[in-house]
Amino acid sequence: MKLAILGGSFNPIHIGHLHLADSALSVFGFDRLLLVPANISPFKQGMDCVESGTGPEDITVPAECPGASATDRLDMILASITADPRIAVEDLELRRGGVSYTIDTVKEIINRYHPEGKPALILGDDLIADFSKWKDAEELAGIADIIVARRIAGLKKIKFPYPYHVLNNEVMDISSAMIRERITKDDAGSKAWHYLVPGGAQIIIKSRKLYQAIQQKEKDTDNRPKSKANREITAELIARVEEEARLTLSAKRFIHSRNTALMARDIAFRYNLDADAAYLAGIAHDMAKNQSTSLDHGKKAAVLLYTRFNIHNKDVQEAIEVHTTGKPGMGDLAKAVFIADKIEFSRSGEHSKLRDMIAGKAAENTSSLDELFYTVLKSNISWLKEAGIKASKKTLRLLEEK
Repeated sequence: MKLAILGGSFNPIHIGHLHLADSALSVFGFDRLLLVPANISPFKQGMDCVESGTGPEDITVPAECPGASATDRLDMILASITADPRIAVEDLELRRGGVSYTIDTVKEIINRYHPEGKPALILGDDLIADFSKWKDAEELAGIADIIVARRIAGLKKIKFPYPYHVLNNEVMDISSAMIRERITKDDAGSKAWHYLVPGGAQIIIKSRKLYQAIQQKEKDTDNRPKSKANREITAELIARVEEEARLTLSAKRFIHSRNTALMARDIAFRYNLDADAAYLAGIAHDMAKNQSTSLDHGKKAAVLLYTRFNIHNKDVQEAIEVHTTGKPGMGDLAKAVFIADKIEFSRSGEHSKLRDMIAGKAAENTSSLDELFYTVLKSNISWLKEAGIKASKKTLRLLEEK
């Protein structure tokens, strides 16, 4: 096995790290590349986390890298490389504890992996100036093939006293420090960090509220009380359910489900409901559509959510169960999802006035949730009648309830 090693703090991992890994794999034909997150150990206060490589060796990453624990960093890496057999994660430095010396790491990897020839050690050109200060630098250069990757734009000449190869990779002007700074300013409206990190890492950052100010704006402006059941709904959980829906449904049906989720979320914000619960119910409401063409696919989807994802939220369950027919006495979240399912943007244009009511663009923008619900209900019953479809008894009973 031709093996390469890429170390760093990965705090957080970002697309620059993965692009670099992909470039090394493609250019040099390695069978596998190991991502090695550095251990967290205390040293001079005020020093930042090492961004790439596994050194320099006269310092280590601080006891508390800003905003993320070793477990967080490891989880973000694992969530970012799913289904790529070329890349593996080696947590030996985290397990070993203490100061992480690259010479020790490379020796342990050689002893355990028995690579074909020397393993390659990928270093950024921003680290090579201090390489001679690393522990046993000469021995390290003898047991590993050094690959110098470009991280400094415009650097033309490399001064390095040991044999090395150059990876002529594209320089991406991204750093973990830059991403952390952007996230901490997220409450000021700076959202331009989301797609600098892989989707899996992004979900973990949001769900665990890493890097200090993440979601601060939403916290400050959203004073709605959350029930214990609602707090179980996390970004990670929603992502799992959404991926299941994407894999299960046709592209057309999934687009409808996602539009329903987004519309339900907008309605929830407008009427002071739980936006996360609304989105979850919206994305999951048609998950059993392929298993049933009848009106009971909502009940089957609710059971699926309970059995496969262990979601016990009664409001979400109800919203999914009755999204097609409604029922007397249904709760506000169920009404929001019922509305969203009927008027989301992939539906016909006749619902534009109702959408404007939700967006606050129409003169009727002061309508209550109940008023909007019954307007949509009547519109849906009229549509069914014109299509020659008999409305269910539950649906008709809702008109009596009003």
